[in-house]
Amino acid sequence: MKEMVVDSQSTRRELSAAPPQALLERLKDYGQENVFALWDELSQEERGQLVRDIESLDLPRIDRIIRCSLGFQGLPLPAIEPVPESYVSTVEERPPAERERWWKRGLKAISEGKLAVVLLSGGQGTRLGSSDPKGCFSIGLPSGKSLFQLQAERILRVQRLAAQTIDGSVMPIHWYVMTSPFTDEATRKFFESHKYFGLDAEQARFPAFPRMADLSWRLQAKWPKLPMEMGTLCWYSYNAALKSSKLLDDMAMRGVRYVDCYGVDNALVRVADPTFLGYFIDKGVAAAAKVVRKAYPQEKVGVFVQRGRGGPLTVVEYSELDSLMASEINQSTGRLRYCWSNVCLHMFTLDFLNQVAHGLEKDSIYHIAEKKISSIHGLTMGVKLEQFIFDAFAYAPSVALFEVLREEEFAPVKNANGASYDTPDSARLMLLRLHSRWVVAAGGFLTHSVPLYLTGVEISPLCSFAGENLEAICRGRTFHAPSEITF
Repeated sequence: MKEMVVDSQSTRRELSAAPPQALLERLKDYGQENVFALWDELSQEERGQLVRDIESLDLPRIDRIIRCSLGFQGLPLPAIEPVPESYVSTVEERPPAERERWWKRGLKAISEGKLAVVLLSGGQGTRLGSSDPKGCFSIGLPSGKSLFQLQAERILRVQRLAAQTIDGSVMPIHWYVMTSPFTDEATRKFFESHKYFGLDAEQARFPAFPRMADLSWRLQAKWPKLPMEMGTLCWYSYNAALKSSKLLDDMAMRGVRYVDCYGVDNALVRVADPTFLGYFIDKGVAAAAKVVRKAYPQEKVGVFVQRGRGGPLTVVEYSELDSLMASEINQSTGRLRYCWSNVCLHMFTLDFLNQVAHGLEKDSIYHIAEKKISSIHGLTMGVKLEQFIFDAFAYAPSVALFEVLREEEFAPVKNANGASYDTPDSARLMLLRLHSRWVVAAGGFLTHSVPLYLTGVEISPLCSFAGENLEAICRGRTFHAPSEITF
């Protein structure tokens, strides 16, 4: 007992006098000894916490990632080729019988508990004028529903459709809502306050991905005045998060075989889409993506490409694609040569995700972007390293691309109203117009007090997932726009 007391007192004396020498020497190896520059301004408690934070960092790993990624910068990109149109399955061109077969096959797999859904929702709505998690945002629908609620109710609808196909109860779809340190608490509270939008509470899990674990976030979040060089690095890795959060192990324990992955800021996303799942199973591939045709050369979306003629399919970010290549036209089709947009609508086998998590960690090559960060010297340029879920495609032994219609499945919410594209207003109009088309196709009629192209009706996801089963609700009836249809 006495030795423990002496050690504790010794540690307190050391922390009060100077930073621990061994830790200081360790930081010198990486040029980061200036982390302790403001040591004298910290309280004893703060000093102890700072030391513990630094000791918890895997500095060799961080250094390896920095060196590999920065060393890769400036090297010529591997030769890329456009993805041939013959590689892409266009759902609208497939016979109705085939689409119906995919739909039923997907619902069967869902009823057996083989599908999990991963939602990437670590971002705040800063560009939308909100500090809340982006999923809490309402785009101004007649119902006032948030993005989280729209997606939750689509999951509920799919579960009910799956139950109808087997005439009984089904396994729940497990929804992994991946948060960040900035959004985790607020996201959990939002779900709790809305009673999980009708889902069972245990269906939703909230694994927080580390946004990040190096000196940039771990330290500057707590110690914003620290002057750091390595502190200019910001590390985002969805793939590492899948591994570190034990999320994949949890899925395996629950009998999951397929993983649907999407981003939170798409108001039209078809979560747990049975057609896409059935297509995926039918193709027997390791990875698949829904794609839409790129709207114009400067659209800020990555595109699928081939690494060399006949090579593997992968994604090139819009910031990494040469502007001349982005504008090239396919003379035989009149469309952009690099036209297959990655809109974060992905499907993977669980086996593949387990394999790729190890591969991506081993390679340690991250995307690089410059970003202004705060420091004791004011705003300074820093380096942001990012690893995205779509980086997994480069490792897949087989990939399938599934073209869907933009006006049916892709309405991004990225910018505040008043911007020229991807705003809450534009997403709301896309959803209302789509649902208005569903009403008319089901034999209903619309009246409106303003031009219909400015408005429409909203159909609750609990009524219809993709326009199905609306005849009994709509045929021969007249609906006023804007309004919500819910039964």
